[in-house]
Amino acid sequence: MNRDIRTVEDVLSMLDRLFAADADRWTPNASSWWDDFYSDRSTPIPFFVDKPDESLVSYLDRGLLTPGRALDLGCGPGRNAVHLASLGFEVDAVDLSPTAVTWGKERAREAGVEVRFHCGDIFAVDLPPGHYDLVYDSGCLHHLPPHRRVSYLSLLERLLAPGGHLGLTCFAAGVMGSELPDEEFYRQGRLHGGLAYTPEALRWIFSDYTEIELRLMEERAPDALAFGVPFLLAALFRRPADNAADR
Repeated sequence: MNRDIRTVEDVLSMLDRLFAADADRWTPNASSWWDDFYSDRSTPIPFFVDKPDESLVSYLDRGLLTPGRALDLGCGPGRNAVHLASLGFEVDAVDLSPTAVTWGKERAREAGVEVRFHCGDIFAVDLPPGHYDLVYDSGCLHHLPPHRRVSYLSLLERLLAPGGHLGLTCFAAGVMGSELPDEEFYRQGRLHGGLAYTPEALRWIFSDYTEIELRLMEERAPDALAFGVPFLLAALFRRPADNAADR
């Protein structure tokens, strides 16, 4: 007899186990899957390019974001983290894959910037509470199962400073990703490569935040200075300044 559920985290961990078929892609033990994914740098993966998201560049160019302390969640080879550091941000960047982190460190050295890379689970890495003016996520959220949105929001509550910004990109419904209802993922035990989101869904999930901008990412040519593909939503939200973080 197994009666070991006592905390919310116990419940979340139990739900994690329902996705055993996809466990190699997103759980804290997924580094080997992502290591294989990042092992061949010549693979024509769109976001392997060494350039930042066009949406992030746009926020910065328009003054919606200004240099401060930034956290890049699921940073991959560090393209957005390096760009932020080049503009004067103090940057921490987290990814499960040691291969991706090594690649990111190389890019930072080549660019002559400092980024503090952390290899591990975004929900477990030891980071300073209430520290970050910007949390940026380019493709992490859509790889999380629905119940881990609870963990994601708790992470933001813990790490994002009052008045700070959340920037993210994720699969756009109707273009990329699975559009199954949340409960169906549990019936099937698979995430089908990632979850699609509508603008309305993002507005609901981040309803405690102020929406600054929410749109489809603009496509960019291969020789452009920024990365842009039309199958991602790009969103920028602001945490209320009077919503004090736990410190």
